[in-house]
Amino acid sequence: MSQPKLAVHGHFYQPERRDPFSGEVPPQPGAAPYRDWNTRIDAECYRPNVERGNLRHISYDLGPTLATWLKDNDAATHAGFVASDLPPHIDVPGRGNAMAQAYHHTILPLASLADRRTEIRWGLRDFELRFNRRATGMWLPETAVDLLSLRIMADEGVRYTILAPWQAEDSRLDTRRPYRVDLGGERAMIVVFLDAALSAAASFEPGATVDADSFARERVSPRLNGPGFDGGAPLMAVIATDGEMYGHHQQSRDLFLARLVHPGPDAPEWGFETTTVGQIVDGTPASEFLPTQVADRTSWSCHHGVLRWTGECPDTPDGRWKGPLRAALERLASAIDTMAERLAADFIEPAALWGARDQYVDVMFGAEPAEDFAKRHLPLATREQKARFLDLLEAERWRLAMFASDGWYWDDPVGLETKQVLLCAAKAARMVDGAAGTNLEGRLMDDLSLFTSPSERIDGAAIYSRALSEAGQPPASR
Repeated sequence: MSQPKLAVHGHFYQPERRDPFSGEVPPQPGAAPYRDWNTRIDAECYRPNVERGNLRHISYDLGPTLATWLKDNDAATHAGFVASDLPPHIDVPGRGNAMAQAYHHTILPLASLADRRTEIRWGLRDFELRFNRRATGMWLPETAVDLLSLRIMADEGVRYTILAPWQAEDSRLDTRRPYRVDLGGERAMIVVFLDAALSAAASFEPGATVDADSFARERVSPRLNGPGFDGGAPLMAVIATDGEMYGHHQQSRDLFLARLVHPGPDAPEWGFETTTVGQIVDGTPASEFLPTQVADRTSWSCHHGVLRWTGECPDTPDGRWKGPLRAALERLASAIDTMAERLAADFIEPAALWGARDQYVDVMFGAEPAEDFAKRHLPLATREQKARFLDLLEAERWRLAMFASDGWYWDDPVGLETKQVLLCAAKAARMVDGAAGTNLEGRLMDDLSLFTSPSERIDGAAIYSRALSEAGQPPASR
């Protein structure tokens, strides 16, 4: 009988930090002594883990917004992430270490059907272009899940994902084996549930991860002690954390990870072997995936479902601003979509427009020149129509970016993350207003005025104006 299995998964992600007007990441004094947070976290975490070869021994997802920054600013580390996907001992197509991620880290259960499809399709296509293979696994942002999102993923060819145990309907579920969620229409999704105790210890107990040998002996081995399952499948445990934990959130934990996942010949016998989530899924016979059900609109970082990103979550001292912010951006998104259809009506049908949006990631990635993309979709259109088509898709790009989960994650909307989603909203609104002569930005500011910063007691319109000023943009007018 094979040994029990330990798989470590790192969720590597940074939001879109580029100013949508300049295309540059502005200096961020809070990241000192580094220029900005991406540069600091790269130095503390991404580059060391690549250089130590850790990614070759773990599962990981690399968020597209972070991957794009790495490719432009630290090409060697980006190449290391890509090369680590297929270690030498894996020669079966589609069975690498890496998983895809929905593109903008949007909370999918809170998004429209069309937006979910675009975020999932963009994430999968970005992965395919970046890693030169189709993804079989996909990380859900904040592991926020519902059946509809899983169905879309399954329709797009995704086979498995990772969730937290409290996202299962069955509170007694044993996380030491993978499960199958039936989705209807002969569709299913394999779900691997993270080990809550081990993942929490790795994330939030700095003392637990000082010594990998002790962690393996005292934390992991007891969880994997005992016989396997009736069908012969061995016990398994999955540690899933933010990848930034290994060196940024906790210093020197890249060394801990290296010892844990590829310890070398001097390591003691711990009674388990390390593997990846993909290898667990691929190595499990179909009969061993027990059926289970997921709890809709749940996540790994909010024990109140998805309330952290939409309302007054009890874990937030004052979350009264979150609902009005989401309502304001949803109203803007609806207006942008309506105007996009009207502005494109003379050269493309609505269904074809939204189909083109789903493919626009090729232009964003640089896989297809914008002019060729427009010509392919609009072979008979005029030059002006093609230019308008591309402008509308750019507006849609930033309109999707304004729903990145980080805008709602923290306790106060005056922070960098909320200002970033507001800048994305400004970019999208101004592009449409410039093309259509509308005043979407003025309506947005009216809606933003309905909430207040808990710390500074200024309203959302003032926060929006401040973000524009800091970005060197002209002030908004109502």
